[in-house]
Amino acid sequence: MQSVRTLLLVSLMAAGSLTAAQAADIKIGMAEALSGPAAQYGHSIENGFQLAASEINAAGGIHGDKIKFVVEDEQGKKDEAINVFKKLIFQDNVLMIFGPTLSNSAQAADPIAQAAKTVAFGTSNTADGITSIGNYIFRNSVTEADVLPVTLSVAQRKLGIKKVAVLYGNDDVFTVSGYQNFKKALADLKIPVTTTETFAKGDVDFKAQLTKIQSTHPDAIVLSALMAEGGPIMVQARQLGIKLPFIGGNGMNSVKIFTLAPGDASNDLWVGSPWSIDNDTPQNTKFVAAYKAKFGAAPDQFAAQSYDATYIAAQALKTIKLTGNLAADRAALRNALPSVKWTGATGAFEFIQAKNKAGQPAGYDAKQTAIISVTHNGKYTIEK
Repeated sequence: MQSVRTLLLVSLMAAGSLTAAQAADIKIGMAEALSGPAAQYGHSIENGFQLAASEINAAGGIHGDKIKFVVEDEQGKKDEAINVFKKLIFQDNVLMIFGPTLSNSAQAADPIAQAAKTVAFGTSNTADGITSIGNYIFRNSVTEADVLPVTLSVAQRKLGIKKVAVLYGNDDVFTVSGYQNFKKALADLKIPVTTTETFAKGDVDFKAQLTKIQSTHPDAIVLSALMAEGGPIMVQARQLGIKLPFIGGNGMNSVKIFTLAPGDASNDLWVGSPWSIDNDTPQNTKFVAAYKAKFGAAPDQFAAQSYDATYIAAQALKTIKLTGNLAADRAALRNALPSVKWTGATGAFEFIQAKNKAGQPAGYDAKQTAIISVTHNGKYTIEK
């Protein structure tokens, strides 16, 4: 009888070990700015990832395996992003990396992932040239080159804009790229520029630039800025009596504007994105409700894009069999991602391959349609 019990116990232990072996964690790196000025984006991004992962895991995960994020704070700094990427790839042995938050950091850190043949998937990088780094670089954030001309065109049509002033950050990859795309779009639309003014990250006083702008009597101010400077710019403009519309880029598309530029100061900001909280598709309605229930606040574009990115990666993972050979698994995921099509909070999505500077195939950008929104009384509303 004792031997029978022993055999039964051994059998049960073996079965338990088999189940444990079958249900493993899929380690995915999350490199986001969770401190510093860019944390206002990073925390929204992290929330979107965690919400999607919790839903996917609750629904059975990926072939029974659960997504587990290895989270690192890259602080919105290029050097820190490089260090974090190296740690996630070579020490934590993650399958892929989501991040970093800013385009500046992506240009610095993504080459590390490309050299290590590990997918780097940006959800908030929109500057030109990032996916030209190589074929392991992906993003589901629509580029400024695709969105800004549409934003300008809609604002011109709705507001009757004849001339604009331009204000941009001249020491950041994202804001400079935004300026260059705004400049091209303004030329294409034949909208004259009354003056072009600049600022740097960390600046707090913008009255000299705004006073110069005011003296040229534009119909609107085109602004390429991150929120840390963009919010105060709008506040100081209103303090100077400048009631003009602002036309902003991706960096200004966050509900944080209503905190940084409270009351009337945030009114009449025009932005473009594939996502709007007012977009009442079933997928977006579900996302917004789930986000509010989990975090007690409304989501923004950055949370929506990270939420969708998790599902996009999950669709690719469902088509491959992870073997435990990290190099092979990383390559298999890279090969599966380009064909994913997904309809989520940000609408219908698919990848389109970018080219490098030599015109050769490189990484993958997002192919999506922009929605134009304008702020009024503490909310974004869609402009048709």
